[in-house]
Amino acid sequence: MNTESPLSLRRRALWPLLSTLGALTALAPLAQAEGYPDKPVTLVVGYPAGGSTDLMARTIGPELSRRLGTPVVIENLGGAGGAIGAQKVASAAADGYTLLVGANNEIAIKRLVAPASVKYELRDFTPLGLIASQPMVLVASPRTGVKTVADFMKQVKANPGKFTYGSSGVGTALHLAGEMIKDQGGLFMTHIPYRGVAPLTTDLLGSNVDYGVFVLSSGLPLIKSGKLLALGTTERKRSQATPDVPAVAETPALKNIDISSWFALLGPARLPEPVAARLKKALAETLQAPEVRKKLEETGSTVANPQLDLARFMAEESAKYKRIVEFARIEE
Repeated sequence: MNTESPLSLRRRALWPLLSTLGALTALAPLAQAEGYPDKPVTLVVGYPAGGSTDLMARTIGPELSRRLGTPVVIENLGGAGGAIGAQKVASAAADGYTLLVGANNEIAIKRLVAPASVKYELRDFTPLGLIASQPMVLVASPRTGVKTVADFMKQVKANPGKFTYGSSGVGTALHLAGEMIKDQGGLFMTHIPYRGVAPLTTDLLGSNVDYGVFVLSSGLPLIKSGKLLALGTTERKRSQATPDVPAVAETPALKNIDISSWFALLGPARLPEPVAARLKKALAETLQAPEVRKKLEETGSTVANPQLDLARFMAEESAKYKRIVEFARIEE
């Protein structure tokens, strides 16, 4: 005799249907991935057009479009030091159609200096690949009269607190590079934050600020024209774009200086693995295209190794930045 209640019988009858629905739900992302991409892909850049991050996106965009077989659209969404664009991608649907071409500023540094206003973490993104890295460059205004990093250190040490250096804003990679030089060199100088490269350039040329830190691609025209003197680049080795400019680390007191601006392609967290794999493959092929490599290298960039573990790289870089932020007590 069956003693099951009517409710239990209904539950048993519904179980196969619920199991089928669960399986279909689990398979839905895979089904979507099989046809990916079937519409344009948007590359979000958290800065106005014309900057170094925008340049990266526009350099890889056409070839990435060819590799994916769909249009790739650049969306410039400036504000909050790149954080608005990064937040949009972190909150986007995990379908592979909204991606971030981001720099270390908004990916790894911003949340360290403005934890109250930045609502995303590294775990809120799917790492798809490093695009390139680029050194920064320490430059001197004409009024300083210095020619080398050694001259710079001697001048600043002899006059603690007298000299200034500028960057494109508080908590940027440029600011952190300047603070790393101060820390390791035992220097006391004042940081002047600017709202971008243009006003910093104006004040350097007008000798209203003594030193500056630029991303190499932004500083190259000024260096080549002789308007500003390049003292040293911030990666451990000299840049191929400026072989006559020493690395800051060649000065013994600053031998541990090794910091760069880097640019990566990221998607929202939980991208379906087939979509992520397709994007990783397309990016790796894009970076091997001769025309793309040529354009990137002309800006002073080093094209990334496609085998690099981006998640691990970002975690290691974040730990480095955390030490600098804590030393300099940087906050927004």
